[in-house]
Amino acid sequence: MKVVSLFSGAGGLDLGLHKAGHKIVFANDHFIDAAKTYERNLKHSIDTRDIEKVSSSEIPNCDIVVGGFPCQGFSVANWTRRAEDPRNKMYLELLGVIKTKKPKFVLCENVPGLLSLEKGEVFKKILHELAGLGYLVRYSILTAADYGVPQMRRRVFIFCQKNTIKKILPFPPRPTHKNPKLLNGNGGTAWISVGECLKEYPEPNKTNSFFLNHEGSKYKLRFNGHLGHRFVDPKKPAPTVTARGDEKGGVVVLHHPKNHRRITVREMAAIQSFPDEFYFVGTNTSCYRQIANSVPPRLSYIIGLWLKGYEK
Repeated sequence: MKVVSLFSGAGGLDLGLHKAGHKIVFANDHFIDAAKTYERNLKHSIDTRDIEKVSSSEIPNCDIVVGGFPCQGFSVANWTRRAEDPRNKMYLELLGVIKTKKPKFVLCENVPGLLSLEKGEVFKKILHELAGLGYLVRYSILTAADYGVPQMRRRVFIFCQKNTIKKILPFPPRPTHKNPKLLNGNGGTAWISVGECLKEYPEPNKTNSFFLNHEGSKYKLRFNGHLGHRFVDPKKPAPTVTARGDEKGGVVVLHHPKNHRRITVREMAAIQSFPDEFYFVGTNTSCYRQIANSVPPRLSYIIGLWLKGYEK
């Protein structure tokens, strides 16, 4: 399928779709470091203008529009969230592209806090407006660990298909992994632990490491139970990696599963299921943010394979 990608970031969602056999025909994101990362790794140009300044006539026709529209204003971690937060209005740009391009499918991703914003009224509006464009709209909260990602990341995915399409794809895609406690000797594949994920990475060395983006930090760990200062259990999938923080300061970064230092950019990328050859452009702070804002490529790959079910 031909894919138009909005709010593309570093390309986690697009990488998985590409590996599943889909073709990216247009991508847009105004975060310059993320755009450079995208172009370097996906070998595809990305439009870096604010999406409001991009005319729909400049966007190619496509089969599916995907977009993880900005979620900071929706997050339950943001105590000042309000429906009128300008960051929450970016989905209107997504709706404009959908209305003009009329793709067969739409896939949106966001934080679970979106469902409860303003007592659920914002989410109801989004679903209503998507349905009003002529789509069957469904949504589900997916846990990345259920799809082979070594992380307990939970995100809401909204999937739309045109009402004129007779074949209804079952949503969400079937999980590939399970909580070990639920296997009960009946077969299946257990979640991947963060300890297993990171066991092959050596201690970081700023001058002698063949792993990209694998530089150490002198940050002194604290253990107070708060986000970024929690003990990490090596036998379980990692807690959700997060992009909290800003360009003027640091970001919240998980402890290594040995709980002796912070994880490196490379290790955070591995926890998000990015391949080792995927290089991130920018400062460590920028790279951490790019990774944390991404859809795990392993999850998007499973979604990409699931979408190909329509072609059969």
